[in-house]
Amino acid sequence: MKPLTYALVGCGRIAPNHLKAAEANGLEIAAVCDIVLDRASDVLKHLSGASKQNTRVYADYKVMLESHKIDLVAIATESGNHYQIGMDVIAAGCNLIIEKPITLDIVHANNLIKAAAKKGVKLCACHQNRFNKAIRKVREALEKGSFGRLLHGTAHIRWNRGKDYYTQAPWRGTWAQDGGALMNQCIHNIDLLRWMMGDEIAEVVGFTDNLNHDYIEAEDLGLALVKFSSGAYGVIEGTTNVYPKNLEETLYLFGASGTVKVGGKSVNRIEEWKFQDCSEDAEKIKAEFGEDPPSVYGFGHTPLYADVIDAINNNRPPYVDGEAGLRALELVLAIYKSAKTGRKVTLPMKAGGTEEFAK
Repeated sequence: MKPLTYALVGCGRIAPNHLKAAEANGLEIAAVCDIVLDRASDVLKHLSGASKQNTRVYADYKVMLESHKIDLVAIATESGNHYQIGMDVIAAGCNLIIEKPITLDIVHANNLIKAAAKKGVKLCACHQNRFNKAIRKVREALEKGSFGRLLHGTAHIRWNRGKDYYTQAPWRGTWAQDGGALMNQCIHNIDLLRWMMGDEIAEVVGFTDNLNHDYIEAEDLGLALVKFSSGAYGVIEGTTNVYPKNLEETLYLFGASGTVKVGGKSVNRIEEWKFQDCSEDAEKIKAEFGEDPPSVYGFGHTPLYADVIDAINNNRPPYVDGEAGLRALELVLAIYKSAKTGRKVTLPMKAGGTEEFAK
């Protein structure tokens, strides 16, 4: 089978992970694009010799789309640009991976999902932590019913982001292009919590504040209580204020017959594994399904790309589809709305976006 052709739009902080995943999965890397042409050229250093020599560099993604027949495009630009670029990529007939968050607006996310379905292309939201070995093992236990009735779960994202991080890319922390800690740094674990707890949410109560980053518009602390439609509860704590560096990203799940804690840099290490049905050795599980990635991005991009390629070749939905991206976005926006209004927010939300929270 001929390799799928691939292009990357946006060559910033996360771009090397995408290119390495594309190359590891045998994609034919046709092009990279960034409005800062030098940045696009520089990212090629992460490719091997053959891929590097054959990859074209563009400053305009529309010119790129017109110049190549591309099967799969990944978008890793500023979050506020995901929607328009995504719609143009879909219109060109390309399958699509969009970095989190899928968009910053619920209507925009729905439009992407509908456009992809109408065009017959695959849309994947890049929540790569679902592919962590630890997370896949927890999901397996959940789907087997090992937890019994889920009672509550918690997501803790205790990280550090300083002024250098925001001045490096001034769009970060703005309502128009990003949002705050919950939307940017915490949405991966928020996605996992919602997914594990059954997706359907009745209501959300949230608080947000900016305690230590007066040079950004959005929050550096978010706290929320989530009531799931099942009757279970969720707790979210997300911050970029932890001194002096990233501390942990942790997911707890508490069921009537099981307790799990997944921690580490980016929910990549099983730290508690206790079930009423104790047929599996807990220490063996911890050793076998733990990972030690060099950064909070983890190792999930490569298996995510493998899944999307298989979805294209076998005409099935990606494991992390556009609907998954929408659900994570919706929960963050619900927390923002509750924090702004001082009231609980019921789901589903038909509309809403980050720009409505600008002062």
